[in-house]
Amino acid sequence: MKVYTNPDKSTWNELCRRAQFDKSELNEIVTAILENVKGNKDEALYAFAEKFDNAKLVSLEVSNEEIEEAKTQVSEELKKAIEQARNNIDVFHTSQKEEPKIIETTKGVQCWRKSVGIEKVGLYIPGGTAPLFSTILMLAVPAKVASCNEIVLCTPPNKEGKVNPVILYTANLVGVTKIFKVGGAQAIGAMTFGTETIPQVYKIFGPGNQFVTKAKELVQEYGVAIDMPAGPSEVLVIADETSNPSFVAADLLSQAEHGTDSQVILVSNNKGIIGEIENELEKQVNELPRKDIAQKALENSRTVYFDSIEEGIDFSNEYAPEHLIIASEKADDFIEKITNAGSVFLGNYSCESAGDYASGTNHTLPTYGYAKNYSGVSLDSFVKKITFQKLSKEGIQNIGNTIELMAEAEGLQAHKNAVTLRLKSLQL
Repeated sequence: MKVYTNPDKSTWNELCRRAQFDKSELNEIVTAILENVKGNKDEALYAFAEKFDNAKLVSLEVSNEEIEEAKTQVSEELKKAIEQARNNIDVFHTSQKEEPKIIETTKGVQCWRKSVGIEKVGLYIPGGTAPLFSTILMLAVPAKVASCNEIVLCTPPNKEGKVNPVILYTANLVGVTKIFKVGGAQAIGAMTFGTETIPQVYKIFGPGNQFVTKAKELVQEYGVAIDMPAGPSEVLVIADETSNPSFVAADLLSQAEHGTDSQVILVSNNKGIIGEIENELEKQVNELPRKDIAQKALENSRTVYFDSIEEGIDFSNEYAPEHLIIASEKADDFIEKITNAGSVFLGNYSCESAGDYASGTNHTLPTYGYAKNYSGVSLDSFVKKITFQKLSKEGIQNIGNTIELMAEAEGLQAHKNAVTLRLKSLQL
């Protein structure tokens, strides 16, 4: 990790750049996949499974027998861990429910808002080098809390045409409606257009590689919504003299091991701590099974020294990290200064892994600087908020003239008439 010392603000934009990859052919490739799925439906999905996953499938949908078999392949210890994580996620997201609150804006004019679950949602769960069964909890649990009627899950099969048993166990546990052996951009297309087997959904959630990300971007043109723009995983850690260097190094590596395009940023006001963290990074990375991936990610990462933590916070707000860790005994002092971050971890014992798995907060978060204008997934992501209003005779009389004047000023006579006729009827 290259070290930058007190960089001038004019250089911050460059320091905040994420890893880049060649996108020149990406749009063309993904568009072709989507069009193939739109036109050929299941036939295209079987062909793509053979081409990309080396799997000759006999069925796209996971059977009940496969789910029952998966249950026997997951250890009781892991089942208990998944259950605890599920409970915490459920508690946190259930707390986000809002009861309708009727507001009388003017005498006789009542307005309120009601949350209604999105009827059909689609979840995409990667199944490659790291099968993210934890993401099923993060997406399906709030979907159930929101009362979404249909929860469809797509995940790629292995060469034997099977899905990771922990993915199947978790999906069944949290009430996923249907599970399909479809990965990549073709899965996004299937949930967007619908096929003979896979139902069309109204909103798509979940992480994925650059092809999945581009597909999610493109399918919005067809009327389907997505959770948020996404990019590779990232973390920014702010460490001072009260931080624990071994903890900080572990946190940085926990994101670096996600993928070679992941990025980790260390910000500190203490050069001695920076040196200790660098030593820990070198020691710990050599012990990781995903050492090569983590080391490659570290090449795209950097350390930034500032004279003060306050300036480090300013830099973090400019970077807008997916995950922000303030590794300091004084972390609470900086809460009000944080304006751009997906999820924040305060103090030396709040590791980012807690949010990834079991604290209860959602780990589906904005990356690539989108934390400046997007929130992470929450209960709100799975509902529409419908507004209601009810006017009594007294209500239309109290605001009727205001509506008439405004409608006439905009040249919309029919709008005015809708009020005028009502007011005249009350004068009879």
